[in-house]
Amino acid sequence: MEQNATEIMLTLGLADRMAGTAYRTDPVLDALKSDYDKVPVLAAQYPGREALLAASPDFVYSMRASAYAPDAGGTRQDLAKLGVPAYLSFNDCEDRALIPASVSFDAIFAEIGDIAKIFGVEERGRSVAADLRRRLDAAKTAADTGKEVKLMWYYSGTKTPAIAGRGGLPDTISTLLGAGNAFSDITQQWAEGDWETIAERDPDVIVLADLTRGGDGDSAEAKKAFLRSDPVASKLTAVKNDRFIIVPGSAMDPSIRSVSAVEQVSKGLQDLDG
Repeated sequence: MEQNATEIMLTLGLADRMAGTAYRTDPVLDALKSDYDKVPVLAAQYPGREALLAASPDFVYSMRASAYAPDAGGTRQDLAKLGVPAYLSFNDCEDRALIPASVSFDAIFAEIGDIAKIFGVEERGRSVAADLRRRLDAAKTAADTGKEVKLMWYYSGTKTPAIAGRGGLPDTISTLLGAGNAFSDITQQWAEGDWETIAERDPDVIVLADLTRGGDGDSAEAKKAFLRSDPVASKLTAVKNDRFIIVPGSAMDPSIRSVSAVEQVSKGLQDLDG
């Protein structure tokens, strides 16, 4: 019911078990494109309940609670009454009190294991998780420069930029790589920032989300153009010194791409130090 769940399914080799997919936000990973093209697309965003049920699913999967809104696919409780169990990622439970205080890679790998078990491909799930763990360890080791670096994770928007606070995947990646999140004191995983406060923090490096949806400040290049032209943002040390790292927007949420985000930031930090 959205791209990140779809890409986990495809990585597990389950294209032929998919009655449909929906809500693609970025180009699908190259390695998964041929399998993705075999899966019916039910809607550009979330399908409504009728469109979802018309695909006759035995199971529904999303990493976003918004997929199960009444005006989207319908609540998980209602789907269960129809004999269609629905899985929701650990990171976005309808009951916000049940969401962990911080995203962990162990939880991401556990979710991959859950889906693999549900579809009877446990060995494939273990193989995928083991490869991701190996890559994660390598990226962590490569980034260990011993230098203190403060990152700002900039997702979207210009006038009121969406920046990463505490507990989300960017915060976890920052800690994992021995860097710091310049806004870890913000209690929300993502929050609206303001450029005056950002200027006071003056982060060392800005991690730019590269989004393809075409909104205000979505693409990495649009963000750079804004940062270099804005009277306040252009004074940031990271902007003046061109200290940017670019990561696909979809990789900033827990998904099969999360380790790739670690690798990209790790390499970016190494390149900037070099």
